[in-house]
Amino acid sequence: MAEMTYRQALHDTLREELQRDENVFLIGEEIGRFEGSYKITAGLLQEFGPKRVVDTPICENGFVGLAIGAAMLGLRPIVEIMTINFIALAMDEIVNHAAKIYYMFGGQCPVPLVIRTPGGGGQQLSATHSQNLEVWFAHVPGLKVVAPSTPADARGLLRTAVRDDNPVLFLENLALYNTRGEVPEGDYTIPIGKAQVMKEGHDLTIISYSRMAVVALDVARRLEQERQLSIEVVDVRSLRPLDHETVVNSVKKTNRAIIFEEDWRSYGVGAELAATLQEEAFDYLDAPIQRVAGAEVPLPYSKPLEQAALPSARQLVEAVDRLAIRKRRVVYA
Repeated sequence: MAEMTYRQALHDTLREELQRDENVFLIGEEIGRFEGSYKITAGLLQEFGPKRVVDTPICENGFVGLAIGAAMLGLRPIVEIMTINFIALAMDEIVNHAAKIYYMFGGQCPVPLVIRTPGGGGQQLSATHSQNLEVWFAHVPGLKVVAPSTPADARGLLRTAVRDDNPVLFLENLALYNTRGEVPEGDYTIPIGKAQVMKEGHDLTIISYSRMAVVALDVARRLEQERQLSIEVVDVRSLRPLDHETVVNSVKKTNRAIIFEEDWRSYGVGAELAATLQEEAFDYLDAPIQRVAGAEVPLPYSKPLEQAALPSARQLVEAVDRLAIRKRRVVYA
């Protein structure tokens, strides 16, 4: 295994897929000459040329629509939308066309399209550039939605997404780009729709995804050392399809669950996970499901206010404490 950043894992995988399949091409704003706002596509224009790395005007609905048409005709476009906050401009193309064409054409016209886009807060980019809008797309049949948390998962899931015949929303988090981790070499893939148990435990389960899964893993390891709490951490990785089996089996084992997400609490991914556990693991729960999520406000520009609005490790520890207290009451009752 090689150690690299999340950013490098994305770059290398894009390069390898461009080399592997001449039908793969990249398209988006400033991804060629400027090498991308986050330098994911650095050097690729020089290596593959302007037909494979396509710079576009500022027109999300236009270039997403173009990519859908290209996918229908047999190419494999990888779209970069500079930030998920701009994706609203292409909602019709994604929700009414990309998600439905394969089904409406009776399986005769696949749409092998990947849309990469970063989101998340903590960078002082203010309310219109710091959102987590993944639930919009996880709600839509016909789309696949993934949100890797580690460099290894970014590599494995991106390669799988490029080779899938369905449209895939590939969600990144700005705060993860410089994180490092070991990445398997070779033709490494991860199946879409399969969660990962990042750390095994028996006292309670924390369920998360994207950047919050990394925070959850750090908290779980720290509390194991400081308080001898055995916490299982499940990274769902794929929001649609959702791996019910791994999540439910973990909670059946630990009997307690915390759902930890950066998104707003209402109507979000966490709400779907809580409903799943209520339906499929109710008899195994020894305490109410705890939910830790972002404050339901437009994210402030002010750094102290921004940090107050985002979910934190401290809030997660407080939720763990609430469940631990309930456990002690059960044990000593």
